[in-house]
Amino acid sequence: MHPSAKAVLGVAAAGAASLAYSYWEAQAYTLRRATVPVLPAGQPHMRLLHLSDLHLVPGQRKKQEWVRSLRELRPDGVIVTGDFLSHQDAVPHVLDTLDPLFELPGAFVLGSNDYYAPRPINWARYLKGPSGLEPDRPMLPWGDLVDGLTTNGWLDLGNARATMKIDGRAVDVRGVDDPHISRDRYGEVAGPFDADADLTLGVTHAPYVRVLGAMATDGADLILAGHTHGGQLCVPGVGALVTNCDLPRSQAKGLSSWDGSALHVSAGLGTSPYAPVRFACRPEATLLTLTSGP
Repeated sequence: MHPSAKAVLGVAAAGAASLAYSYWEAQAYTLRRATVPVLPAGQPHMRLLHLSDLHLVPGQRKKQEWVRSLRELRPDGVIVTGDFLSHQDAVPHVLDTLDPLFELPGAFVLGSNDYYAPRPINWARYLKGPSGLEPDRPMLPWGDLVDGLTTNGWLDLGNARATMKIDGRAVDVRGVDDPHISRDRYGEVAGPFDADADLTLGVTHAPYVRVLGAMATDGADLILAGHTHGGQLCVPGVGALVTNCDLPRSQAKGLSSWDGSALHVSAGLGTSPYAPVRFACRPEATLLTLTSGP
């Protein structure tokens, strides 16, 4: 065989192996753990389960069973940072998946993929910057999703604020609807967080700088976000190539800080059904153990 033909075959084989691995990794659900020192001095630990970007479609039983099993961790509360859906018929599957967790205090925001049905992705365009939203994408039944989640006792934080009790403690929490599609209205919830609360918490789907900065300025102890998929296709030793927003790539997933607030960005549990792959960025849920500050 000619050397050039061998080279072409070698590249093709490597590409096929990488694709097969990426498809496998997209279903290699992983629990991450992080400790965040944000509680007042002398407080006992509080454990929050952070979920994001489930992108559920009917038939994803492995993902559903894995999420249901997280109840065994016995967290004190649950926060979900959007993109529950990726299919017109997914709402009952989402509610069934989360059913064991409805026993716990919970709150959520929506993401763009809860509003609009997915469609094939142009990866070259995605790598150039934040993805746009085609106005002709069909709407998903997001109202049914919100009704199901709130009927089960969870708080809808889309441009809203509230005080919730987690482990018997007062949490001043506020959120915005998805900044990625310009539904955020932080001005409706802006103002200093309650200084007497045991925890002040900001929640958003997409971690755009304008939202993170506003929440941090108002005194959020902790900000939770998703959307980035951690980059989804990462380079070992380099990390995320994109964040699909204006967040720096170095903060595409995990725990960091923003203007004095702790920031946790989840790499999420799903993908678009048109791009069911991940590389060097396993799907995840995170158990955050909040402790007393230094």
